[in-house]
Amino acid sequence: MSDFIFNTTPSVVVRAGGAADIAAVLSPFNLAQSAPILFVTDPGLMSLGLADAALASLKAAGHAVTVFSNIEPDPKATTVETAAQIARDAKVHAVIGFGGGSSMDVAKVAALLLGSDQSLDEMYGVGLASGRRLPLVLVPTTAGTGSEVTPISILTTGTAEKKGISSPLILPDIALLDADLTLGLPAAVTAATGVDAMVHAIEAYTSTNANANPVSKALAVEALRLLSANIRTVVTDGTDRDAREAMLLGSMLAGQAFANSPVAAVHALAYPIGALFKVPHGLSNALVLSEVMRFNAPNAMAAYAELAPVVFPDIDLDKGSQAVVADFIARLDALNTELGLEPGLRSVGITEGDLDKLAADAMNQTRLLVNNPRIVTEADARAIYQAAL
Repeated sequence: MSDFIFNTTPSVVVRAGGAADIAAVLSPFNLAQSAPILFVTDPGLMSLGLADAALASLKAAGHAVTVFSNIEPDPKATTVETAAQIARDAKVHAVIGFGGGSSMDVAKVAALLLGSDQSLDEMYGVGLASGRRLPLVLVPTTAGTGSEVTPISILTTGTAEKKGISSPLILPDIALLDADLTLGLPAAVTAATGVDAMVHAIEAYTSTNANANPVSKALAVEALRLLSANIRTVVTDGTDRDAREAMLLGSMLAGQAFANSPVAAVHALAYPIGALFKVPHGLSNALVLSEVMRFNAPNAMAAYAELAPVVFPDIDLDKGSQAVVADFIARLDALNTELGLEPGLRSVGITEGDLDKLAADAMNQTRLLVNNPRIVTEADARAIYQAAL
């Protein structure tokens, strides 16, 4: 067995209704009763009142809360810097990220900027962040990104290119999984984020990163089992609390898996779609998943064949790996359609004239492409996009 390192969030709290008592979740930090706190969320959650109970808990405990809710999908680097400056002015002692991946990514980096003397530009890359960060709690409101247990934050620069910060320093101290927060999610969001989590597990399982490891593989399998068994239920009946909690747990396990055995070409090709066409990240992944898997299949046949019955227990394993994998990929395509995710890049406004730009931008995702089971050239990326149209 090769050497590896496995890092994750040190404390995970799974508690339906836990957000309404979030002040108690902060107790390990031994904060002063009046300690100011930065609460990072998005305007949609604020307008829906989803953050009200958590904010009430903090205020009842005596904390002065600074709410930063100017979070956009695929958050900009300037958004993080604005949040950090507002927090400095308020002299906050801790940070809470409440929402989807965008809110949590901003909260992670803001907490580090507040404790480190590094600039944001110096943090981009793998293992380049340094210094200390403020105490950090992350509360996901979707079951998809797994950001509450990953040492990764993805930001959009001024050129619309996505850049990542990967460092154990931005793993939060505590992740709070409260299924009640996901009960009202629309079916389309539920489907896209759920598929996103499945992609995390699939890519973690097949990653060729030097730190690919058996712990990540085991977590990826259990994540896929939970996600595939519950995703249809949560899309058709969003009020099923048990299924919602299973999705949150599956998303978290997938996050732990890919945080240590990083994702690859599906994400590399999905990022330009999100950045250039403002497509939600989960949907971007769904749109290219099957074609990337078809491209990878010659080099990942055994791994895909192992995952196939985890996702589709009734798949016929007697017909050989090649046929099993082809069936697996076709069924994933059919699952996306069943969940209401529109097939094809054309469904989000992409035309053949956009493919050269998409392929060129995908090549900038070198930190992801190096983990792919098969080398991806710019011509390969364009051909994958072409097949996904």
